[in-house]
Amino acid sequence: MDRARTAYRHWRYERDADGLVWLTFDKAGESANTFSREALAELSAALDEIAAAAPRGLVIRSAKENFIAGADVEEFTRFRTHEEALEFVRLGWDVLAKLRALPFPTTAMVNGFCMGGGLELALACRYRVALDDPKTRFAFPEVMLGILPAWHGVQWLPPLVGPAAAFDMLLTGRAVDARRAKKIGLVTETVPLRILENTARLVTLEAPPPRRLSLPDRLMLGPLKGLVVAQARKRVAKRARREHYPAPYAILALWKKYGGDPFANPEDPECSIRMLFEHPTTKNLIRLFFLQERLKSFGKGSAFAARHVHVVGAGVMGGDIAALCALRGLAVTLQDTSAERIAQALARAAKLFSRRLRDVRRERDAMDRLIPDVAGAGARRADLVIEAIYEDLQAKQALFAKLEAEAKPGALLATNTSSLRLADIAKALRDPARLVGIHFFNPVPQMMLVEVVAGDRTDPALAQRACGFVRQLDKLPLPVKDAPGFLVNRVLGPYLQNAFRMLDEGTKPETIDAAMEAFGMPMGPMELADTVGLDICLHAGRSLAKRTGGAEPEPPQALANKVALGHLGRKSGQGIYRWADGKPVKGRPEAYGPDLVEALIEPYLAEAQAVLAEGIVADADLVDAGLVFGSGFAPFRGGPLHYLAEKRK
Repeated sequence: MDRARTAYRHWRYERDADGLVWLTFDKAGESANTFSREALAELSAALDEIAAAAPRGLVIRSAKENFIAGADVEEFTRFRTHEEALEFVRLGWDVLAKLRALPFPTTAMVNGFCMGGGLELALACRYRVALDDPKTRFAFPEVMLGILPAWHGVQWLPPLVGPAAAFDMLLTGRAVDARRAKKIGLVTETVPLRILENTARLVTLEAPPPRRLSLPDRLMLGPLKGLVVAQARKRVAKRARREHYPAPYAILALWKKYGGDPFANPEDPECSIRMLFEHPTTKNLIRLFFLQERLKSFGKGSAFAARHVHVVGAGVMGGDIAALCALRGLAVTLQDTSAERIAQALARAAKLFSRRLRDVRRERDAMDRLIPDVAGAGARRADLVIEAIYEDLQAKQALFAKLEAEAKPGALLATNTSSLRLADIAKALRDPARLVGIHFFNPVPQMMLVEVVAGDRTDPALAQRACGFVRQLDKLPLPVKDAPGFLVNRVLGPYLQNAFRMLDEGTKPETIDAAMEAFGMPMGPMELADTVGLDICLHAGRSLAKRTGGAEPEPPQALANKVALGHLGRKSGQGIYRWADGKPVKGRPEAYGPDLVEALIEPYLAEAQAVLAEGIVADADLVDAGLVFGSGFAPFRGGPLHYLAEKRK
């Protein structure tokens, strides 16, 4: 092999003057690098050629914006038999084992996302040099698809970083940034872009000795292995039932029994690839993966990119929206009539930045981007103005009349309303086409879904811009029509009201919550109501009843009484439950049967069907996506309408 570039369809390599080979992954016809059968086969052939040339070392890099996003999930949808799935897994296993066995130093030069099979390729290398950038992220998201990292991930990660750090990634799908990766020993070096390539070269040429694990980590890999697995299983059981989500339990069993090798006993029912691929949870989670990709696609096609956002209203929602924008690198002005509310919002933002960024300089920069603005001068400079004040139609109309006069002609005017119709708010505007709904959910930093609401007179191009803005924030935009409660609140309203009626009839709140958690909800309706705020639940119930044309019903007595006493839920420390350290204090639930579960979920399912019938969301798949990502409907069931369809088969 000489210094000339050698190319396959997806890979190319060249040898430099130092005797290093640079192998570049550039998947043909795709914006991201993912492993297909063809890409894996080409990698195998390239490694054979490189090994035969005996270079001083090998550096693997990406020609894309990100390193490698993992295996091509489309491959999973084409498997007709378990044998085909196992064959694909074996191909990846063998190719990465070949890379690991090369007799010279190997380095993965990582930029951007390094996920799943991409991280396993990086682990197959002796060294990993990462770009020091917030966008550089390492993760094993397989567990979120109902499968496990079967290309040596379970085998290689624990001995590298220790079992505690390894299972924090393997069992949750949680990503770590470059600096955290360096701290736990996953990455050899983290450096800025200007020296990334040179650092990869030097590390490969110098071939430093491997990092040695601490004594506690070595004990957990050996004599304490059983204890580690037992404790990890207990933590998993608090979040996920084995019958609903078998993958994390399979990961632990595979590591304990076979050191992470899925081929040591491929028919073991506790951790076999067959069991996972044939489990309905896997099919439904892969379905949700593609629905998530569809939501992301709504943000494409718009050239709009906000640089300055002006938020009006520094309450919990408005303040957190402003903080999220600043976290994502946008300049933000935050307006409120109360300087005290702005100060509280800034304090919450500082905690968010500390939690997410974990770097004093980045935290300072984010705080510098978040500017208090009592006078509202920022509205005149902003590319996007978001209103997030209290749910009062006259107040919103008056505010938008003022904002329309002040904002730039091309600025997007958006409301975060959760229960008012855009058509009513837009009556105050000279040009109602400018108004769009951008409805976030609480807590804003955690909830992925954002409803993008188009009224009858909203300019479709502006709704598309709003979707693009949501993607700027790394959230999932869902286009919905202007209707009371839109999608998520429209469905949650009857669900919560029904739960409160059962509470009035004497069912314990703990029993109600336990029944819905057993169904698969991340939290029961009583805890959800406390989290949202009981005053908001009361107001939303009344508003939705009025706007859907029904007579205003008497509110559930327990809900009305709690609000009258000022027991508003988590934010006041007392609601249906007493809250301590951000968690509800619950008693023991009573025994219940399937009839209670059916009675609790029935209004939710009925309303989801009604929303589809009324055309508020385009199709059943988007109803499912919105309710999984916006309300937490049991992901392993694939969405409420999918669940109903499966029940009727």
